[in-house]
Amino acid sequence: MRFLLDTHCWLWLQTESDKFSEEVRTALGDPANEIILSAVSSWEIAIKYARGKLPLPEPPSRYVPSRMATSGTSSMPIHHSHTLRVAELPLHHRDPFDRLLVAQAQIERLTLVSADPQLTQYDIDLRLPR
Repeated sequence: MRFLLDTHCWLWLQTESDKFSEEVRTALGDPANEIILSAVSSWEIAIKYARGKLPLPEPPSRYVPSRMATSGTSSMPIHHSHTLRVAELPLHHRDPFDRLLVAQAQIERLTLVSADPQLTQYDIDLRLPR
């Protein structure tokens, strides 16, 4: 399986894996499965860090790439097709980062891992951490 982790779930995976159920933790730890972080999550991390809302042990420019490497996380770029799909999504959710993740999950046929129950309203394969 290919798992696209939303921003907070990817951050939890780095330091608080106990926030995931045993089933999800096992799936994410299975080397046969791929863990993916979207560039939109890096953007969100950078914005929150710059505003002082996300403390990290080092700047995002070092933290994100180093943790991606150690956790075996693949990168998902943002394509025009992803951003344009957002216009077709119902307004179940207004957060632009989450809406772009939903669009990426749809287009790329990925399982999205998110703790946001509002995302269950979208036509995607969604795994809640608990």
